This record gives sequence, structure tokens and C-alpha cells, in this order.
Amino acid sequence: MQPSMVSPLLRLLLRPAMPLRTQFAAPTTTSTTFSLASRLSATPAASAFRPFSSTSAPQATLNQVLRGCRQSRKKHRPVSPALSEANAPLLKGVCLKVGITRPKKPNSGERKTARVRLSTGRHVTAYIPGEGHNIQQHSVVLVRGGRLQDCPGVRYRLVRGAYDLAGVVGRMSSRSKYGTKKPKTATIG
Repeated sequence: MQPSMVSPLLRLLLRPAMPLRTQFAAPTTTSTTFSLASRLSATPAASAFRPFSSTSAPQATLNQVLRGCRQSRKKHRPVSPALSEANAPLLKGVCLKVGITRPKKPNSGERKTARVRLSTGRHVTAYIPGEGHNIQQHSVVLVRGGRLQDCPGVRYRLVRGAYDLAGVVGRMSSRSKYGTKKPKTATIG
């Protein structure tokens, strides 16, 4: 095999790289040596390779840590805490009260909500999606996560078409979200 046939990328990979300490130094105009990372970034297939170094990445010094370089990450708060506590995507519950919640400032209207006692014993307020519903006190419902953006405190939704909550009547679009079966088409014969 002729030397001219060896790909330029292979030649770049076979050249020794500079130590990691000098890799982060400010570039000088007189220096003709480059690190493996800078050589690879000049090639089109640079994103497929990552430079290898036997030395570990530089860690923070004690003075840097004392000055406060380490930021504590903000704790993640779950959108639906009752479901994440039970580690379940859906929970069964019993309706205690069905009512109406008014949305906050720019919006107006009446959002149908239900106070539900979950199978875990927790009480939550859940939104009833879709037009019209048939649930009342003591109805058994299925609760999923998902907050209602314009109603504070409403962090759950009821699943239409499950247990005692019927699907939306006459719904034609997005039927799977509202528990509606596909309408039977009339057969001409």
C-alpha cells in the first residue's frame, strides 16, 4: 500500500497529541504543533471522534471550591407529586365532590373539577377534560398527571372513558384523548 493512499484522518490520529495541560493554554503564533482535538476539528468527520488522553480532566482546586465554584443543583419538583410518590402513571380514585374552578387572570370561564380520594389515601383536585361529564359523588375514576395551566392547584386530570367517567359524546377529532369510539359508518348495500 502506498503512503499517499493512507487517509489524512488516519495520519492525524496516528500523530502524538500534546499533553492535556498545554492543550488549554493560549495559542501562540510561533507554535506549529496542535493538539489532536484541534486537528480533528479541522476535518469534516470531527464530530465522530473524541480525543483520548491518559490524564484526567483538570479538577477544581481547594481555593476554587472555597470561593464557591460548585453550584448546587436546584431540586426537581414533580408536576404531579401524588403520582410520583406512588411511582405510578395512573391511580384509581373515588370522587368526593364535583365542582367548578374559575381560571386565573387573563382567562375566564368555568373549568369542571373534581375532588378525588386516591387509592393511596391522598386527596387531590383533578380536571375533567372535554365537554360535559356524567360523574358525581362516589363515582370511581382514573387519575393521570398533567396540570391545568390556568387553574392554580389543579395538577391532575381524569381519564375519559375509564371506570365511571364516560367518553365525550359526539367527539370526532382527538378521540383517543377523550375516550370516544370511532363512529359506525352506514353501509350502502
